[in-house]
Amino acid sequence: MIFSKIKEALLCLRAGRVTLDYPRRPSTPPEGFRGQPEVDVSHCIGCAACAAACPARLIRVVDTDDQHRRIIRLFERCIRCGRCAEVCPEKAITMSRRFETATDAGRTDLVNVCEVYMATCRRCGRCYTPSTPLDKIMKPGMRDDEIVRGGQTSSGEDPE
Repeated sequence: MIFSKIKEALLCLRAGRVTLDYPRRPSTPPEGFRGQPEVDVSHCIGCAACAAACPARLIRVVDTDDQHRRIIRLFERCIRCGRCAEVCPEKAITMSRRFETATDAGRTDLVNVCEVYMATCRRCGRCYTPSTPLDKIMKPGMRDDEIVRGGQTSSGEDPE
């Protein structure tokens, strides 16, 4: 019994240092690493496919009027699965390599609010409808309620 422990200790000592000197010398994550999602609002068409696909339900979609949509993303809840980037038809969402999201800013820097002008038909003036029946099925999964975080709702009000 004791010999097996000594043998194991010698194996570990012979291996040398195997940890990284991380805080002093940060390394770049490898290609394909899924970090914080980044949103390019100029490419977003407001289809809300990201909200329907998000398993953490961190994306809230609010129609402010017939042609404008507000998309609120609470990245503090993000599990970095990359589903939002996969389903985005315009590739407006990409997964960055940023993974250090610790902050002293009271989580305000992890909230992304986008105002999106929805694409309209030049002939009739209405917003485009989803192109496939599957897109129409995904719509009920969109989050359209208040998101409670840290005792406050996403609109900044106290829930009580």
